[in-house]
This record gives sequence, structure tokens and C-alpha cells, in this order.
Amino acid sequence: MQGFKSTTHYIASRDLEVAVNAAVALQRPLLVKGEPGTGKTVLAHEVASALSMPLIEWHVKSTTKAQQGLYEYDAVSRLRDGQLGDARVHDIGNYIVHGKLWDAFEAERQSVVLIDEIDKADIEFPNDLLLELDRMQFFVYETRQTVRARQRPIVIITSNNEKELPDAFLRRCFFHYIRFPDRETMERIVQSHYPDIRQDLAREALTMFFRVRELPGLKKKPATSELLDWLKLLMIEDMPPEALRTREKTVVIPPLHGALLKNEQDVHLFERLAFMARREG
Repeated sequence: MQGFKSTTHYIASRDLEVAVNAAVALQRPLLVKGEPGTGKTVLAHEVASALSMPLIEWHVKSTTKAQQGLYEYDAVSRLRDGQLGDARVHDIGNYIVHGKLWDAFEAERQSVVLIDEIDKADIEFPNDLLLELDRMQFFVYETRQTVRARQRPIVIITSNNEKELPDAFLRRCFFHYIRFPDRETMERIVQSHYPDIRQDLAREALTMFFRVRELPGLKKKPATSELLDWLKLLMIEDMPPEALRTREKTVVIPPLHGALLKNEQDVHLFERLAFMARREG
């Protein structure tokens, strides 16, 4: 089977390539952490595409339970059908709703399973999946059947580090932290998304972008996704590079800053610093 490599649309570091291929070789879930907007979720799409496998996505919410990834018993529908005299009620299997992991286990082809933002769920959520992800099987109590994976899926789990994950769960994963791209890597990312961008505009925009990220006190640093949105707007507005050019120590609010700054505290911080810089100047 071919390994995962960086593509023209997804610029992965050498360490990330090694992590993906190591997790596949070890048959371990790949746990990926990093700042929001650094491409953790997109990674699963790219791995599925690179390995020519179907992608099954399970997006976790604060109310998500681990059991939902396996199956759910729809007792309400069965009760309703019983009241209506529907013959389907005699087979409880008609009311077993397959979860994402069941779909992956029964798939004809090996698939990539994305468990996205696992840290949003209850702290017990990862522990409740330990046995199923380790043995690649689970028991359905209502029908007294064991569901086993036909082919072991490639499992990619993302986390934004909102809460600590249990040690027992971490031991069963191959871990990788996606570091924020340096300027050279970011230039490649920008070029892959916007091959027609003016080089002088990209250069000045990246300089301002990294200067914004380095500003002390920011509540939410802009990430790759914000940069790409901002560049798209700059291109649409045909923004001249001169509008982004500033002196080394000068603090200015970026044009179209709504794409970069995501809360009022950070906007106010820029306004205060820009005012102080003008007054001192």
C-alpha cells in the first residue's frame, strides 16, 4: 500500500508524514493535536484521498456519547410501531441504528475513520471506546451479536487540547502535534491554495500576518485558515501591497481584519496599541 505524502493541496511536514505512516503500520489510532485552523480535520480527508479509501466522519459534540459511534437502540420508534400494529416490532434488529464505527467495521473496503474534536465530549468518552478501538469489535446486547471489523480501519482522532485525555487512551494512540507552520512552509501553503496571487502582495501579507501572531496579549491568534480567508479577500479587493507595508515597530490594524481577528478584545487591543504608537510618534 502506498504511504501518505504531502500533496499540492495539503502541505504536510516530514514529521507529519512519518506519523501518519507509522500509525498505519502499527495499526494504532493517530491522535493529532494542534492549534485550531492548522489542518487537523483536513488531514483525514487527505489521507483518505492519498490511500484511495472512503472516509467516514464522526464529528464529536459536547453531548456525544461513545455508544452513538457503535449503535443506538430506537425504542421510541419500536413503541410507536407496536401501537400501530406494525409487524416490524417482532424483529428488534429493525430498531438498531448503526453508528459510524459500525459502518467502518462492516465496510467492504478498508476506510479512514475521522473522530473529530474528541476533547469536546465528556471525559469518559475516550475510555468508553478503548476496547472497541483496540480489539476492533463490539457486542450488540439487544440482538446478542458481535460486530467485528472486516478490515481494520485507519483511525484519525483530532483534539484541540480543551481537556486532558486519559492516560489509558493515550497509550493506545500514536501521537503527533502539528506545529504552527514557519514562514517558508506557510509560503508553500499559500502558493498551493492561490497559485495566481501576486508575490508582492503575498510577501507583505505574510509579514503582517506573522507580526499579528507575535503580538503579546492576543486572545485568539489567527491560524492558517484565517490567513487563507484574509488573502482571498485581499485578492478580491485588489488590495495594493503598499496598504499592508508598515515600519518594523509600527502597530496598525490590518485591512479587512475581521478575517483575522475573531473577538472584540483583540480588535480593541490593536486599536489601543495603534493609538499609543501614533501618539508616541
